[in-house]
Amino acid sequence: FSLSASVLTSKWVGEGEKNVRALFSLARKAAPAVIFLDEIDSVLRSRGGGDHDASRRLKTEFLVQLDGIKGAQKDNNVFMLAATNRPQDLDDALLRRLPKKIYIPLPSADTRRQLIQRLLASERVAMGDADFARLVRDTDGYSGSDLHNLCGEAALEPVRELGAERAMVASPDEARPIEMRDFVTAMRTIRASVAPATLREYEVWDREFGSGGAAVRR
Repeated sequence: FSLSASVLTSKWVGEGEKNVRALFSLARKAAPAVIFLDEIDSVLRSRGGGDHDASRRLKTEFLVQLDGIKGAQKDNNVFMLAATNRPQDLDDALLRRLPKKIYIPLPSADTRRQLIQRLLASERVAMGDADFARLVRDTDGYSGSDLHNLCGEAALEPVRELGAERAMVASPDEARPIEMRDFVTAMRTIRASVAPATLREYEVWDREFGSGGAAVRR
């Protein structure tokens, strides 16, 4: 079960809690199962005086359900994974229930090379080893999402050269292969999205709360 945590919310009173119960119920029925919730901070931010009743009830229900699967963990029935880019905003009650908190840093040079090659696997590319080495070097600080967007933008450059009318009817082979110059152009608009200051915040949080996940970086 893979979904964004925000889909659990609802504008209707009581629906958020029902969504949470339904998710965990389905997972238990499909056990063994894994629940992956992206952007967990969207529903489980630190509780404060400004929280709405609906938000508090949803958080409480989620924590109750999480306690339920932890109690059955010896049978390996349901396993939950969550991701966030705002770990410092997570509710303390959630953090206490998550025994492993792993910081996944930005991709290393080797990982960036592998990601780029995988993203371009279905494309016609006219780039040598020196081009890839330069691209890997120039994308230091890019996230996986940044690289995905960059490769997509670079792949559009040969299509744009055909012109709008011709591109509508042209076969894929009519566009030239992707070259290094296309990435140079693409990097003017697709830049690293994670600021150095944000990375430092992650590293500080990892040192205080993490489980040594940064060790898996390279």
